[in-house]
Amino acid sequence: MNRTGLLLLVVAAAGAGCGRKDDGTVRLSTTSPTAATSDADQPPVAINPVSPVDYPVPLLEQGIEGKVLLRLYADSLGKLLRDSTRVAESSGYPALDSAAVSGAAGLRFSPALRHGRPVAGAFLQPIHFRNPRSQSAP
Repeated sequence: MNRTGLLLLVVAAAGAGCGRKDDGTVRLSTTSPTAATSDADQPPVAINPVSPVDYPVPLLEQGIEGKVLLRLYADSLGKLLRDSTRVAESSGYPALDSAAVSGAAGLRFSPALRHGRPVAGAFLQPIHFRNPRSQSAP
């Protein structure tokens, strides 16, 4: 898949997500993230009921929003490998990028599947920071 197709898939996957139940500001995609380097049939899917990513309070108060695209690596159980998290695409705000990377340690995933069997692999996971007072679309 070319880079444009990959980006379109990530954007499409980011449309529906699970949000923080306390304030609705940080969203994770509930649809399959996009495989980055794995040949899995189905990449890992976030299973957190509440996002572990915290919206930086100063940016929330200023109404600053953004999306961070993380490159993650999960083992065949869906567990993220320690220190594998990287920013694949910055939000343009270092504080949002840092919050996404810090919160990634608390993310939980179902494992990627290849031919119905769990496999390890890298994938892309969008993290959306949206101000609940904003009128922006999800």
